[in-house]
Amino acid sequence: MPAISFEIQARLPGGLARAGRLNTPHGVIETPVFMPVGTNATVKSLTPEDLESLGAQIILGNAYHLYMRPGAELVAEFGGLHGFSNWRKPFLTDSGGFQVFSLGFGMEHGVGKIAKMFPAEGGPQRSTAPAQKLCKVDEDGVTFRSHLDGSRHRFTPAVSIDIQQKLGADIILAFDECTSPLSSYEYTKQALGRTHRWAEQSLAAKTNEHQALFGIVQGGAYEDLRLESARFIDSLGFEGYAIGGSLGQSKRDMHQILEWVCPLLDENKPRHLLGIGEPEDLFECIERGADMFDCVAPTRVARHGALFSRDGKLNIKNARFRHDHGPIDAECGCYTCRNYTRGYLRHLFMADELLFYRLGSIHNLYFIVHLAKDIRQSLLDGRFHEFKAAFLGRFMAKALV
Repeated sequence: MPAISFEIQARLPGGLARAGRLNTPHGVIETPVFMPVGTNATVKSLTPEDLESLGAQIILGNAYHLYMRPGAELVAEFGGLHGFSNWRKPFLTDSGGFQVFSLGFGMEHGVGKIAKMFPAEGGPQRSTAPAQKLCKVDEDGVTFRSHLDGSRHRFTPAVSIDIQQKLGADIILAFDECTSPLSSYEYTKQALGRTHRWAEQSLAAKTNEHQALFGIVQGGAYEDLRLESARFIDSLGFEGYAIGGSLGQSKRDMHQILEWVCPLLDENKPRHLLGIGEPEDLFECIERGADMFDCVAPTRVARHGALFSRDGKLNIKNARFRHDHGPIDAECGCYTCRNYTRGYLRHLFMADELLFYRLGSIHNLYFIVHLAKDIRQSLLDGRFHEFKAAFLGRFMAKALV
């Protein structure tokens, strides 16, 4: 018996968008869906009760970071991620492939989160000099030094799958090599070959029948490599797909990659687009066949004072909000908008009060989670194009700064 089942309930005529139901061991996920990122088995500043209240159906945990701290064995001791974190709905874990990119190519070229945090001379400040790589990729896996203490570790497909099985997520990802938009065609092709071999090894290493394993389509922004990867990953019998790696250097590049890839993937299986979470991106990527999304952007920008509204992003630092008695978005039903004014939120932000992080994160996640739900409903109702035009016409017209 497969660990998950996927049912398509509505399709966009003449397009690849669809509304579906994904059944997992920890509950049903209605797609399209946006999942908050809980890197360390927590979404920053929010409780599981907060997440459930704002409508989250599934969250993402990070295999690399949880392996580093507190360790997969400890998480397993507490009953896996569900018991450890008290989030009882579905979990997805990534394989550590993106962290391989950040520790390697990303460190060297200053691209990626970890690269920005750990420049060549050490410390959190940004350096203009290329950073020293913390990992080495070979045909069998990756040897790397911890970004926490410099200790040496090694990931192979079997190790990544073992970690994810101990973490106990409902959906796990094959180990892959994530390439950069700065990678050459030749290197991207070599990395693609490794990713495909590692995909086969990931399948062979999986033993937990209660977890679904998704294969990852790579190939950068190169059409022939993306087509090759989509066909190969589709042939292996994964229970779903993730589309990752470099999605080009523009949103049009990303759209083109989806147009290449999604028609080649089994339409009866879910497709997860990794690391995408801006409101406008949901419409364009769902229309091209993506079902599932994750991204740190909603919570990250909230912590810096940027809040979503139907009239664009609002910069709460702006002095105009000091005397504003209204909510962030008068049409939003989130806890923050029901209870707090822009004036109070600006005060919290300017005073560097931690409460702002929680209230801002609740709002931005509610906004993006419910946007995915509204897009789903528009597909069920047969009014996707009308909803897209109305929402983006308003959202993209202006930003409150």
